[in-house]
Amino acid sequence: MNKITRQLLSAALAGMVLGTAASQANTATPAGITNGNPADAMTALFGDPVVAKGKGFEIKRSALDQIVVGAKGQAAAAGQQLPSDFEARALNQLITIQLLLQKATDADKAAGQKDADLQYTNILKHFGSEEAFTRQLKAVGMTMADLRTKAFQESVAKAALQRELSVVVTDADVQKLYNDRPADFEEGEKAHVRHLLLMTMDPTTQAPLSAEQVTAKRQQVDTLLKRARSGEDFAALAKQYTEDTGSKETGGEYTFGRGQMVPEFEAAAFAMTNNQISDVVITKYGFHIIKLLDKVPAKKVELATVSDDIRKYLIQQKVSKLAPDYITKLKASSGLVIEDADLKAKLDAAEAAAAAAAAAGTTGAAAEPAPAPAGASKP
Repeated sequence: MNKITRQLLSAALAGMVLGTAASQANTATPAGITNGNPADAMTALFGDPVVAKGKGFEIKRSALDQIVVGAKGQAAAAGQQLPSDFEARALNQLITIQLLLQKATDADKAAGQKDADLQYTNILKHFGSEEAFTRQLKAVGMTMADLRTKAFQESVAKAALQRELSVVVTDADVQKLYNDRPADFEEGEKAHVRHLLLMTMDPTTQAPLSAEQVTAKRQQVDTLLKRARSGEDFAALAKQYTEDTGSKETGGEYTFGRGQMVPEFEAAAFAMTNNQISDVVITKYGFHIIKLLDKVPAKKVELATVSDDIRKYLIQQKVSKLAPDYITKLKASSGLVIEDADLKAKLDAAEAAAAAAAAAGTTGAAAEPAPAPAGASKP
C-alpha cells in the first residue's frame, strides 16, 4: 500500500492535536481574528471552498488545512520540513476515508470504535490529564467530540479496507515470521529508572524559558537532589515536583532500552549502579535527576508478547499489495472531482510517484513487530 493509504490510522490526526501548538508559536494571527488556530485564520481570510467531492461526500478546504497546519507544527517542533507533496497525500487520505466509510458494515463500525477508543487513550496519556488534553484541543480549534469523530472515521475506514480486501492472517503465519526472523525479537539490555524533570522550555510551544526562570529551576533541582540523596522517597518527590506529565503518576518510572531516550539521559542511566542517584542531567527538556532501580538483562521477546504486533505487520503487508488497485477502482466509480486545479496536479503527481515506487517494489514498510516500552520516547 502506498504511503498515503497507510496513513489511514493517522499521524495526521495526532499532528493536528500535538503539532498545531508549535506552529502557533511562530504564526502571527491576522488583525481582527481572535482564534489563534492558523487553520481557522486561513478559513476566515479565504473562505471554505470544497476542494474535492464525489458521490455522497465532499471535502472542504478547512478539513485539509487542519491536517496540514498541525503536521507543519509537528515538523517544525522536530526541526524538520514536510515533503513537498504532503498536502496532496493528506487530501488523498481524506478522500480514501470517505470512500471506505461508504463501504463500512456494522462490524467495521464496531471494530473502528474499539480502535478509536484506544487512540484516544494513547493520546490522552501524552497530556497526562483530560484537562490538559481539552486545553490543547481548544488551542487547535477542536472539541473532544470533533477528535473522537475523526478517530472513529479513520478507524472504521481501516477496518472496512481490511475486510473488503479479505485480508486474513493465521496463527501459523504469525508463528512462521517469529521463527524466520529471530533477530527482530532480540531485546537489548534495559534500564529501569525513576526520574524527576524540571523543564526549561514551555511544554506547549517548546519556547525556552527566560534566563531568570532557568536559574530558578536550577536552584530548585539542586535542592531536590540534596533531598533525594539524603534519603527522601524518590517516587514521592517525583509525584510532587516532576513536570513530566507522562510519568508523574508513577513516580517518574520508566523502563527503556538504548536509543529510546535523549543521549544525555541514556548515558547517565546506563552508567549508574542499582539505587544510585545521578547528578543533575541537562537535556533539551530541562534538568533531570535519575535514580537507577535496576537493569533488565537482554533477552528474546516471547511470542505471546509480540504476536499482536506481528499480526498487524502481516496484515499491513497483505493490504499493501492489494489496496492500490482497490482504491483506484473506488475512485473511478465515485465520480471523484478535484475542484482545486493546483491540488489536482499535486495529487496526480503523488499517485504517479506511488505507482512507480510500487512497481519498483520500494513501498514495503520496515518491520517493527516488537514495540518500544510505553513512554520511552519522552524522558
